[in-house]
Amino acid sequence: MADERKARRSGTAVTDQEALQFHAEGRPGKLEITPTKPMATQRDLSLAYSPGVAVPVKAIAADPATAYDYTTRGNMVAVISNGTAILGLGNLGALASKPVMEGKSVLFKRFADVDSIDLEVDTEDAETFINCVRYLGPSFGGINLEDIKAPECFIVEQKLREIMDIPVFHDDQHGTAIIATAGLINALELTGRDLKTARLVCNGAGAAAIACVELIKSLGFNPDNIIMCDTKGVIYQGRTEGMNQWKSAHAARTTARTLEEAMEGADIVFGLSQKGAFSESMIRSMAPRPIIFAMANPDPEITPEEVAAIRDDAIMATGRSDYPNQVNNVLCFPYMFRGALDVRATTINEDMKIAAARALADLAKEDVPDDVAAAYQGNRPRFGPQYIIPVPFDPRLISSIPVAVAKAAIDSGVARKPIADLAGYARQLSARRDPIASTLTRIFERVRRNPKTIVFAEGEEVQMMRSAVAYATQQLGTALLLGREDRMRETAEREGIDLNRPGIQLVNARISQRTGAYVDYLYARLQRKGFLFRDAQRLINHDRNHFAACMVALGDADGMVTGITRNYSTALEDVRRCIDPKPGHRVIGVSLALCRGRNVLVADTAVHDMPTAEELADIAEEAAGLARRLGYVPRVAMLAYSTFGHPSGERSERVREAVDILERRRVDFEFDGEMGADVALNPQLMEQYPFCRLSGPANVLVMPAFHSASISTKMLQELGGSTVIGPLLVGLDKAVQIVPMGARDSDIVNMAALAAHNAGR
Repeated sequence: MADERKARRSGTAVTDQEALQFHAEGRPGKLEITPTKPMATQRDLSLAYSPGVAVPVKAIAADPATAYDYTTRGNMVAVISNGTAILGLGNLGALASKPVMEGKSVLFKRFADVDSIDLEVDTEDAETFINCVRYLGPSFGGINLEDIKAPECFIVEQKLREIMDIPVFHDDQHGTAIIATAGLINALELTGRDLKTARLVCNGAGAAAIACVELIKSLGFNPDNIIMCDTKGVIYQGRTEGMNQWKSAHAARTTARTLEEAMEGADIVFGLSQKGAFSESMIRSMAPRPIIFAMANPDPEITPEEVAAIRDDAIMATGRSDYPNQVNNVLCFPYMFRGALDVRATTINEDMKIAAARALADLAKEDVPDDVAAAYQGNRPRFGPQYIIPVPFDPRLISSIPVAVAKAAIDSGVARKPIADLAGYARQLSARRDPIASTLTRIFERVRRNPKTIVFAEGEEVQMMRSAVAYATQQLGTALLLGREDRMRETAEREGIDLNRPGIQLVNARISQRTGAYVDYLYARLQRKGFLFRDAQRLINHDRNHFAACMVALGDADGMVTGITRNYSTALEDVRRCIDPKPGHRVIGVSLALCRGRNVLVADTAVHDMPTAEELADIAEEAAGLARRLGYVPRVAMLAYSTFGHPSGERSERVREAVDILERRRVDFEFDGEMGADVALNPQLMEQYPFCRLSGPANVLVMPAFHSASISTKMLQELGGSTVIGPLLVGLDKAVQIVPMGARDSDIVNMAALAAHNAGR
């Protein structure tokens, strides 16, 4: 109970006991080694070890650069500490630092797909530490130094950078500096200040503080306008007490001798010191619209609430996650190393740090995607005083920061493997962490080569607006937002969405010159189905799905996407009043399940409730065709609760009839059934049926009924380890996709891209 009360008082949701249990439960710690090659047979062992391993050994001996091709070196970083400055806990020793270093390794993997291992070196002597680490170079692509006290950290990093030919990066220094610099860039913009004239005070003269000052000077901040303070007051030229070479480099020419004197009239203050270091009088004495970065951890020099009680014009950042504008190193180090590793950089230089800071600053100005809002309980931050630094769970970090770092490494001449296509590199990075992006990469590339015009039918909805902007920004084509223009612009202004970008067009159905043609077209289709002319007018004038579908049907757009305001079957009914099935095809829904490296299409997940044998055969053909368009060689399993006659039953009989129909049709893809899902997906189980016509595990699963398809895909989605896209609408004569109600903007963009990909096919 005492732990719980303490947690509540500190504003966290974690007690000491919960933290210990988290690290101890199951396999102790937070890391394990997982092989990336099969180890199931004697042949596997022969290739992985003796005698097969001798071949890459000889290749590396002949050409050391091939170590990046045949080993993990190119994606492996060592996180190294001696535990002399653990978080805010001080010098607790190398062994005590291990939980933190393991955590750092986990963050490398989670955010940038960088493999990492922690190494704790049990010495406080800088030279001994250097001599230990310097000989580890062949094992790693980079070295991340962590929790080493000053001034030894300066000596260690500088010496290791000189003698090693791989990036060496002390995150406590440079990670903090890069994030703080990114926030400063945006805060200066918001307050109308300039790097050359703004005045900054930095309270603290340790590793992070000195790195912050050095980086903003490299950015172009006027050195004469920076005052640094330590526990003894202002670091001024001529001071001798408590000085060292690193402090002396930033000694100011000033008459100020105390922090309070230095802060009078200052535009900016960086705090990298201790709780309570900034007083009310200090904050009150600063210039109008002050920029206050109180970055001491775990408690800042002054809290946002305390500043708000003093003045209402400040922009604040802290090191805490429970306040806006968190200076969090996880925004930097995973992506810094990702970019450095991918170009095989020999070092991390000032150009790369500045590039990372600028990229972070730019990202904070972009519209925030749903993934970020979801991670923060639905709160969607917008660029402004409360949002000058991106948040750690922004999925775009992986595709923006490493690209900027890699480009800077190339431009500054420290890249041993330059990347020619940086735009392609950005897309590859997105695919590393997002299984959907990985699967859809080829489709997005094809659409970019042949952009399409897509109608976003529910254009007044915020999600559709964000998706349309993302569609156009990613150069997939033109996005048409359907709705009342005044309502769309009012909502966009309120939500911070820029609808004036190239590739965005607003379409108002009520004043469109094409309304008459759409009414005539729809009435001609529905007049013998109980609809009067005024019914067709009402549908076109008041229902955006009908208007959008008629746009597509009459060639005024290439495709459409809808669904976030009504259920799937209702939206499909609207669309089918306007668009027929493709001749010779059946309309079905197919979901794409991405399951731990395996991609499987599941049909029919949207249209047919209890399909007949003939309908099952049609579903198989449609799903196989979609598989081909997505780049797969289809292997279709007709699923049932039985496998090849056992146990027998009436429902399995329909599946067997469907297989017979496919045989008679002489289709050009592999298929077989009826079979259970385990047999269809497990090659060992499939071997028990040597007559099975599938050459390998199925990648298209035709379910015997809609309910089984829907239940199975939703279970996969919710149990974890799998991602489900869809249902994708297949078989219509025009390109239409329907998203689930409440779909995220990224899901809508994916479906719009799929509609564009299928347009004209």
